[in-house]
Amino acid sequence: MSGLTSHRRVVALTMPALLSVLALAITLFRVPAGAPPQMHPAAAATMTVAQAISSQSGTGTVAGYIVGEPTATNTVLFSGFTGDTALAIADSSSETDTADMLYVQITSAYRSSFGLRSNPGLIGDALTVTGTLTAYFTHAGLKSPSAMTLGGSTPTPTPTGTATPTPTGSTSAYYAAAAGKSGESLKDALHGIISSGVTTLSYDAVWNALKATDQDPSNSANVILLYSGTSRSKSLNGGDAGDWNREHVWAQSHGDFGTSAGPGTDLHHLRPEDVQVNSVRGNKDFDNGGTAVSTAPGNRTDADSWEPRAAVRGDVARMIFYMAVRYEGGSYPDLEVDDVTGSGTAPRMGRLSALRQWNQQDPPDAFEKRRNELIYSSYQRNRNPFIDHPEWVTAIFG
Repeated sequence: MSGLTSHRRVVALTMPALLSVLALAITLFRVPAGAPPQMHPAAAATMTVAQAISSQSGTGTVAGYIVGEPTATNTVLFSGFTGDTALAIADSSSETDTADMLYVQITSAYRSSFGLRSNPGLIGDALTVTGTLTAYFTHAGLKSPSAMTLGGSTPTPTPTGTATPTPTGSTSAYYAAAAGKSGESLKDALHGIISSGVTTLSYDAVWNALKATDQDPSNSANVILLYSGTSRSKSLNGGDAGDWNREHVWAQSHGDFGTSAGPGTDLHHLRPEDVQVNSVRGNKDFDNGGTAVSTAPGNRTDADSWEPRAAVRGDVARMIFYMAVRYEGGSYPDLEVDDVTGSGTAPRMGRLSALRQWNQQDPPDAFEKRRNELIYSSYQRNRNPFIDHPEWVTAIFG
């Protein structure tokens, strides 16, 4: 008994000391403040939108894509913006469900640069913003921003977060039916995808749409003209000298579709262009060569073809390939790409070999990608697959 009693006394006497040692060990083992976020939960890390929605407290830095202007708890405008005081961001640039958006307050210091009424071309751009994570419009939000920065990409989340799609990943579901296909099978699959659930515009509605899709990134009051490359006031749309009008990249006469809803009003091949330059291009096919166009430096033309300036040759090619896949007969003309020029009124455009070359030489840039995103999210609800996947030109057209 005396031995047992003595043992109990030792335990009783040393337990407080052991607890103190354990507390000291825990304190010494704490991760330094500068450790990476996955090692130090308290460290400030850039969050995805999904993480910010579920963490509505304190100050946070969130990265996402600008998708619209919130005007009420469950209402977000994707075009026709009414103010510069709020924007919505999401983990996908094509998100339309308000439940997956974070509403961001735009205070006066940031309105001229980030307000969507003044800068509608920001739709689809990546944004990183720091501020107070708290409800805005009675919705998951971020208020009183202390920093707002364009560019970059959404962050890689911690293991407990929701995966953030990359720009390519964000369209993977959209193109799921085309996965693993090539040739005619791929063409047929893409036709079904980009022809499903499409919203068609009136020809009058095209004016305002082009003012958003082709807005000058450096001057929100202007549009960029396709062939000329110049910046011109949005208000100068019309038919007089000095105005810009609606250029049909796939000429109307090459299919006889006019300006009726469908190919005649499809934003994926309609672009702003100077009235006189548009007239010089006329209904010519596309090909290399010709003489310089004095009113549009960098462009060349001859009797039956037009060569655009280098910066948009790929854009033109991908618009033509889109039209050939989108319009396959039925209630619309069956548009095809030929390796000839001077095809007249037939539903054909050329030259295939030049267009394939241009697609490779001039890959999609930020302007073209933003335009594709805006047409999808705010207007027609379909995409140009050759902007998202320029390699599909080779897979279908050789």
